[in-house]
Amino acid sequence: MIQLISKLSAIPMRKEPSDHSEMISQILYGESMDQLDEVDNWLLVKMHHDQYEGWVDRKQVQPFLDTDNKDRFLVKDLFTSNGSDPSKCFVPAGAYSDQSVMADEKAQEQSVGLERNVLHFASMFLETPYLWGGRTFMGIDCSGFTQIVFRLMGIGLLRDAYQQAQQGDLVTFIEESKTGDLAFFENKEGKIVHVGIIIREQNSTTSIIHASGKVRLDKLDHMGIFNNELKIYTHSLRLIKRHL
Repeated sequence: MIQLISKLSAIPMRKEPSDHSEMISQILYGESMDQLDEVDNWLLVKMHHDQYEGWVDRKQVQPFLDTDNKDRFLVKDLFTSNGSDPSKCFVPAGAYSDQSVMADEKAQEQSVGLERNVLHFASMFLETPYLWGGRTFMGIDCSGFTQIVFRLMGIGLLRDAYQQAQQGDLVTFIEESKTGDLAFFENKEGKIVHVGIIIREQNSTTSIIHASGKVRLDKLDHMGIFNNELKIYTHSLRLIKRHL
């Protein structure tokens, strides 16, 4: 099995082997994968961290070497430059840099418990524009957002919302939810199509931070997400899962 790695900031993973095909995810700097197939200039790959599959341009990946496993540092700032030469490339949060990035360690040490950490990391992405398949501060989708935030806390989530809904422990009632729980939402056909991170306020109200148009904070109740700007419910609540 040929193993590959990305040494670019973020490369597109596509549904089909074509530049015209939709982007279904992004591969971040330092993420590794197995090559499953090839068609012309395209490689079908399977990610090591979440087993997600898609097509990448062979020019944007390179062979995975034994040394690539050494000195890999998870980037916990929104982004940073990689190495001593800032012109090489910028590395987004959730990627693996070639050098240690210490800027965020103090913020983590000041945090008390997982709930404070999830608030810290999720809030970094507020106002990030929505991008189908995106996983960075330049553009992110709902499940890419939750996946990266939880990675920053050392918790592995699968890629898509319906896959993440199969992980964790079920929370029966919204009143029992805690900050950091994941809320999942369904369409009219009953398919899970959206996910966000629950935030329990000190006044016992429940909010959700999620990527919808942009990463935003909205109210959440047993019916779903209420958008105060539009004065309507935009997403129908299906279930709540606890991963922390």
